[in-house]
Amino acid sequence: MTPANRRGSNFSSSSGKPKGGNRTYSSRRRKNSNLEERRRSFKSKAEELNSQKSLKNSFTESNQSLQTYSSRRNSRNKNNFSSETQNSFRRTEHKNNSTKFVESKDRNQLVSSNRGRSSRHGSFDSSYAETSSETFNNERDVNDIFWGRHSTQAILESGRPLHRIWCTPELRTSSKFLQLLKDSKALGVLVEEVSWARLGHITKGGVHQGIALQTAASETLDLSTLIKGCSDLGEFPVLLALDGLTDPHNVGAIVRSAEAFGAHGLILPQRRSAGLTGSVAKVAAGALEHLPVARVVNLNRSLEELKKFGYRIIGLAEEGENILNEIDVEGPLVIVIGSEGKGLSVLTRRTCDQLVRIPLRGVTSSLNASVATSIFLYEIASKGWMKGMSGQAASPKLVRAKLSN
Repeated sequence: MTPANRRGSNFSSSSGKPKGGNRTYSSRRRKNSNLEERRRSFKSKAEELNSQKSLKNSFTESNQSLQTYSSRRNSRNKNNFSSETQNSFRRTEHKNNSTKFVESKDRNQLVSSNRGRSSRHGSFDSSYAETSSETFNNERDVNDIFWGRHSTQAILESGRPLHRIWCTPELRTSSKFLQLLKDSKALGVLVEEVSWARLGHITKGGVHQGIALQTAASETLDLSTLIKGCSDLGEFPVLLALDGLTDPHNVGAIVRSAEAFGAHGLILPQRRSAGLTGSVAKVAAGALEHLPVARVVNLNRSLEELKKFGYRIIGLAEEGENILNEIDVEGPLVIVIGSEGKGLSVLTRRTCDQLVRIPLRGVTSSLNASVATSIFLYEIASKGWMKGMSGQAASPKLVRAKLSN
């Protein structure tokens, strides 16, 4: 075969291109396209795997940060709880120490130092302190804070044992209080000058009028001591008994009216009654230092005991059968006042010898407990019941003077 023939067998005679070239070129293109598709698919899968790995890493990091935050918060709460526990323990320990200090040292020192107190403050009788060893304010039997010019002046002038006095700079303009503060400081009482806002914080928002003091809790008598003090006074004694009266403002107003009208004493139950706190003393405006107060465990049992000594028990009640201005009572008297909401209890009503109501003409069907007590006391004073024997009314101070003898 000649070379021309051989060439002609492999190439086309017209174009000179190799035979079968189109098929080879298209198959190569298909192979290249398949490779590109595979490459792109591998690349997309790789990117997907990388994104999944990054998501997993970010999730792991977030979990780790959350665990770290939780552990830090728990440790911080634990530290706060331990510090609060320690502070609570310190406050309890400080309170117990102050209680022991007051009971063992301050009270004895201040009572002994005030026994010889005279002149402006008057004499302090130790026998009255001995008979008044019980405190009234239930568990609050260590210290009480009193505020207001009238109540603090009465305490300062009575010679009552004091622990501390707070006053504002404005109080120095009062010559009366300035002298009282000097006398108290001479007796060893701590006198501290504070701002008006600080004094408001000490009194827990009370209307302090620039002065507050800390003293032993209000001391009370037992019933037998009060009965003994009211005997042989030359007049019929009048006592007030409170049944379930828990509002300190009402109790303070009743104390003020009772002392002003010349009542000889107040009877308070141990439970279901407001204590003789600073709020009561503030409303009483100094009358609490002059009115003897007896503390009893069971009011109705005490009323029965008073009946044995000739006392007549009269209860103030809205549904009372007797009208105040129509009754006529002779002899010793006990006026029982109930709470505004419930009034006298059922057992107290049965114990009373007589239930008396105040006639009202208006739409209002009841009066405030302290207002009703004042009206009752005025009616008694106008009829002369408190001076039925001698013709001259005695002061509650005579009861305390008799108790000191």
